[in-house]
Amino acid sequence: MINKIAPNLRAAVAGITDGASVMVSGFGDSGLPFELLHALVEQGPRDLTIISNNAGTGDHALAALLAAGRVRKMVCTYPKSSGAHVFAGLFKAGRIELELVPQGTLLERMRAGGAGLGPFFTPTGYGTPIAEGKEQRVIDGRGFVMEQPLRADFALVRAYQADRWGNLTYRLAGRGFGPTMCMAARHAIAQVDDVLPLGAIAPDAVVTPGIFVACAVRKDSHG
Repeated sequence: MINKIAPNLRAAVAGITDGASVMVSGFGDSGLPFELLHALVEQGPRDLTIISNNAGTGDHALAALLAAGRVRKMVCTYPKSSGAHVFAGLFKAGRIELELVPQGTLLERMRAGGAGLGPFFTPTGYGTPIAEGKEQRVIDGRGFVMEQPLRADFALVRAYQADRWGNLTYRLAGRGFGPTMCMAARHAIAQVDDVLPLGAIAPDAVVTPGIFVACAVRKDSHG
């Protein structure tokens, strides 16, 4: 019997080891999987590469992971969010690497990775420092930059509901990056508000099918 529901948050992140690449959903604090990130801080892997839209705010969740010295590199769109003092301090001290990616390009790189596609050309960043070291072409009079697909070992996403097969629904900002990250990661882990009986989620309400999800866990399942 397929059952992808983890007993608690600690068990859900237990497989994340030193050196792993981890996608984290959310737009700023909206849609961020707070509880999974706090469990990851307690679990303790180091030398991580984090792929997320932002680089954490305040002292909680993603910022707490950074402050604990667990992250070697951030791949993100907007590291200078209001309250992103932890990342700013680490970057100024030379204690963390940064790969800056335009927001649309970041999402498209993940979509390409999840769909099994190869590199693609985008006009975003052509002729700017973002394009340095990348192939650039002029096609029909317009400049383009070649970008690589992006995949990761794990994704931590914030969804709304799950069933034991790992089918997921989302609310609000959780849907922005979560579904694409589930496809682009080898092991997608979803924290959810509720676990429903099999069949309780209507087929046309499923946003991420369970085949893309390694496990789901209730956000309040501490233990």
